[in-house]
Amino acid sequence: MKALILAGGTGSRLRPITFSMAKQLVPVANKPVIEYGIESIAAAGIEDFGIIVGDTAAAVQAAVGDGSRWDIRISYIPQPAPLGLAHAVQTAHPFLGEDDFIMYLGDNLIKSSVSGLVAEFEAHRPAATILLTPVPNPESFGVAEMADGRVTRLEEKPAHPRSNLALVGVYLFDRRIHDSIAKLSPSARGEYEITDAIQGLIDAGLTVRSHIVEGWWKDTGTVEAMLEANRLILEDVEPLIEGDVDAESRIEGRVKIGAGARIERSLIRGPAIIGPGCEVVDSFVGPFTAIDARTHVRSSEIEYSIVLSDCEIDRAPARIAGSLIGRDVRVGRSLGVPRALRLVLGDSSSVNLGD
Repeated sequence: MKALILAGGTGSRLRPITFSMAKQLVPVANKPVIEYGIESIAAAGIEDFGIIVGDTAAAVQAAVGDGSRWDIRISYIPQPAPLGLAHAVQTAHPFLGEDDFIMYLGDNLIKSSVSGLVAEFEAHRPAATILLTPVPNPESFGVAEMADGRVTRLEEKPAHPRSNLALVGVYLFDRRIHDSIAKLSPSARGEYEITDAIQGLIDAGLTVRSHIVEGWWKDTGTVEAMLEANRLILEDVEPLIEGDVDAESRIEGRVKIGAGARIERSLIRGPAIIGPGCEVVDSFVGPFTAIDARTHVRSSEIEYSIVLSDCEIDRAPARIAGSLIGRDVRVGRSLGVPRALRLVLGDSSSVNLGD
């Protein structure tokens, strides 16, 4: 079996962060989202990976590399245009050949391992296995309609969903999916939908198995979902202090502090992670916060947030919460007069100044 990871797409819902980085590389608990999928699939014993890339191909390849650190082999497959998931599979057909494969959306996170799914697929030999999970907003996803425990109908982002079971971004296929994709026409969205291709398998009388996701699943395509995924990952963080913590600081709960980090006169309340080379001075870092490498936090308070690398947060006038802060960002205040706000914001930025 091979693996196909999709790492194209524009990440428009995560702008302005994704103006300068691929959405699959935005870190959750200080690790790029795409790496969680790679690790899970590699743990299932799969060694041949194809990664579909688009405009951010160079950044993805630079971050992920050739796969040697996971003992896998990675081929990068350019998709000429973002024309849908089925089009991505069609683009990867020369790499996939006639082999079975698992397809994983690179901006998705699931709690459960894929090892059991791979073993189940190989034991039962269906044409496809899809993962499903109940969601409150099924109109935003591909939706499965069930009857007697079997998948009978799939629809992509329906205006009037027939169930609340959304397709999770993990699929397993055998070679017959390629024949179904070859018969597709573009949808109303102008894309070749994988849901239509799977429906083609069902209509042809082939077996499509379903599996309800155990644990949690997150499509990290929005800031809110990214923060929630960060929270869920940090729930399992193992305490580890590799940096320096002075006697006037307190570490409460499960906190991971990277090598070379320095904590002075501060309170860190877990679960939280402070990356290598960071500095936290006279500050409070609250639960569900991930601060990436070489970031400096001084005389400030922050909680339930993701801060990327090489940032500086200095004397923030209020507690920062529910925030996603990009790389090399400066947050602070001027003590001079007149008091005024000075903002330098990219396209699609969002600022909440409070009362």
